[in-house]
Order: sequence, then structure tokens, then C-alpha cells
Amino acid sequence: MDRAKLRGLILGVILALVCFALPLDGLTVQGRKALALTVMTVVFWAFQVSHSGYVAGLYLVLLIILKVAKPTVVLAPLATSSTFLIMGAYLLAASVRSSALGERIAYFMLRFVSSYRSLIIVIYLLTFVLSLIIPHAWPRALLIMSVMLVVIDTAQIGVQDARQIGFAVFASSVPISLIFLTGASITNPLAVQYAQVDLGWIGWLKVMGIPSMVASVLTCILFLLLFKQHEKLSINKQAIQEKYEQLGPLSGKEKRIFIWLVIAILSWATDSLHKIDIGWITFLITVLMSFPVIGKVLEARHWKEIPLHMILFITAATAIGKVGAETGMNAYIAHLVLPTHVPTNIFALAAVVTTFTMIVHLLLGSVLSVMGVAIPALLAFAASTSINPLVIVLWAYTVIGSHYILPFHHMNVLVGVGEGNGLYSQKETIRLGIPLIAVVYFITVVVQTLWWKALGLIA
Repeated sequence: MDRAKLRGLILGVILALVCFALPLDGLTVQGRKALALTVMTVVFWAFQVSHSGYVAGLYLVLLIILKVAKPTVVLAPLATSSTFLIMGAYLLAASVRSSALGERIAYFMLRFVSSYRSLIIVIYLLTFVLSLIIPHAWPRALLIMSVMLVVIDTAQIGVQDARQIGFAVFASSVPISLIFLTGASITNPLAVQYAQVDLGWIGWLKVMGIPSMVASVLTCILFLLLFKQHEKLSINKQAIQEKYEQLGPLSGKEKRIFIWLVIAILSWATDSLHKIDIGWITFLITVLMSFPVIGKVLEARHWKEIPLHMILFITAATAIGKVGAETGMNAYIAHLVLPTHVPTNIFALAAVVTTFTMIVHLLLGSVLSVMGVAIPALLAFAASTSINPLVIVLWAYTVIGSHYILPFHHMNVLVGVGEGNGLYSQKETIRLGIPLIAVVYFITVVVQTLWWKALGLIA
């Protein structure tokens, strides 16, 4: 690991020096600085040279020190509602984890399980339901996995089937996270920011809901075709019922959490009416959940749940696009890598966007870093056309947010790898990831394109 980090450090520095030293025609000095620092940062992230937060901090500080862009441009994402949405999402997830509310829902749904196939389907349905009340994929998956471990233990499920069940928990979180704007409270709103449009919760559901549901169903079907059960599955429903009964009646705390979650969901769903950004309203709700009488749910210790490094990481990933646009780096990359002419056929354009984004994603891995590199370049590529920027952004984001081959390509999958987590390994990830390429192309080129034409988003 240390050798890999050292190689990444050396490679990143060398590539940065090369990018700055080369006489890149059409790119200004500021553009070369931006390109050099961006390449170095992405390499550092890919090789995990240091913690992602430290690498992000290095990038942000160097942009300012080297006067690539003004601090107001580099640090602009920190002043947006997305930062407060992230904080609110982690605090909401902490409130659900501090109670048995999520477990109650999980054990209730397990009553309908009678076979291996129905168990996998329930995992997908449970992920969908919890994506409404827990606006972050990792806590959702870890909560569901804790329940699945009880099922695996009580039903005495074999090692191979246990790995497949664990993988289903984390694999389901990938496409389902794209259905609701708050399903992936970090990256979904960030994608909207790149398009610079006012979309809202209902707007996102209207545009992305159907295609993401289709992707979720197809992923589930593909999973069941690829991962057959190896032993007869006998669900111990009595043990599950006992676990459910051990939770006892709903506590006062759980009732208050439930009420606040209902308020949150209603607030998200009516944002087009009250005109309050979901970032501000989510954070406001979590603040009120700490107050006496009406809350008494969140405490001072829950502030530790908010990862500062993730906020810095998102700021850096967003800054790549903002600084790249200001310095001309985005337009240069688009001119260098993408085709000279933008396809006039909308399906061909969707295929070009999908292919380019997938290649960048497979090379770089990190969802956020790929968003920072690929999306701005694609926007610059399609700038001369009349196509809605939201279309370009969501095509690219669908590829980035729904595909992987190796675990490091998607944090939703990476967080579950290993015996102490989701039980599965890289082997299962590759097995699903390769045929998933066809699903991604079908969703972006066919489903999204036709759906958006029906909505009038594409002329």
C-alpha cells in the first residue's frame, strides 16, 4: 500500500509538471496551472496517496496560492445550500440510526420473504423505501445489512449465498439512489448545480424517477440471473418475528423521529410550492430535532457524524469544474478528447456522452472526481448546440452514478466489501459490473432519451 501511494505521489507530481511545461496551444498559463493541479489531484485520489479530504484541501489551497482563481470562485460551493443539505442528510441518518425505526421497517418487510428470490426483491424494495427517510446510501445499506446478517444467521445460509445477499444490499443502493433527489444527498444535488438549473425534488423525480426505476428493475433482474442460489433457503420467520417483538412498542423518540421525517418528505415534495431550497429546509429540520419538547432526538455528539473531509472533497470536485470553466481548461479538454463535431442525431449524442463518461469513470474511479472532469468538458463540447445543459449533465451523471466494474468505481459498493461489511469481494462486483455496461447504455441512450423527449426536455 505504501509503495502504491509513493508511486501515485511521484506520478501525480510528474504529470503536473509535464502538463504545465508543455506548450499546449490554445490554453493560457492559468489554464495550464488548472490542468496541472487537476491531473495531480485526480491521480492522488485514484492512488489514495493521502486521505481524500487532505488531497482536496491541498488542491483548494494551491488554486488560491498559485492565483489560478480567486478564493470566491474556488470556495464558492461552501456557500451553497448543498453544503447544508449534506450536513442535514448525515444528521437525519444519525437520528434514524439512534432509534429502531429503520429496523422495524426492515423486519416488517421480511415477513413477506419465502425464498431466495423474494429475499433479493425485498432488499431492493426495502432500499427504495428507506431512500425516502434516510438521505444517504451508506447508512441505508449498513442498516439493511445488519438485518440481513440476522437472516443469514437464523436461516443458517451458506457462505456463497450469504455473499450474494450481502452484495445485493449494496448493489441495490446504486441505481435506487438516483430515483429521488435526496436518495444520494451529496451527488444528486451536485449534478443539478453543474447544470445551473432550478430543478427541485419533484422536478428531479419527474425527470430521473422513471429511468432510474427502470434501471433498478433491470439491475435486480440481472442480479437474479447471474447470482443463483446454491442451497435451499429456509427463512426462520419465527426468529424474525421475535426480533421484531424485542423492539417493543414505538418509543416517544421514535414517534418524534417519524413525525419529523414525514415533515421532511412533505417539505421536499412541495419545494416547488414553498420555493425553499431543500438544502436549507433539511438542515432546518435537523436543527429543530435537537430542541426540547418538539425534538429531543439529536444531541451534541451527533455533530461528529458530519464528515468535514467529505465537504472539502465535494468543494474540490466542484471547484474543478468552476475553475476549469474560468481558465478555459474545460473547453480545451473537450476539444482535445471529444469528437470535432457534435452529432446531430440525439441518440448518437447520447452514445458519445455515455462512452466518453464511462471511459473517464473506469480510468479515474471516484464519482465526484469524474463529475469534476467529465461533466464540465461535456458541457463545453455541447455548448454550441441548443440542447438543454441538464440533458448533458444527467446523461453523464447517470453513467457515473450507476456503473462500476471494480469496487473503487463506486463508494456505495466499496463500503460493503469485506467479511466485516457486506461479505462480498471484488469477484462479485466484476461479475455484475461487466454486463451492467449494457444496462447503462440502454438507460441513457434509449430510456432517458425517449422519456425526456416525451417530457419536452429534448426538442
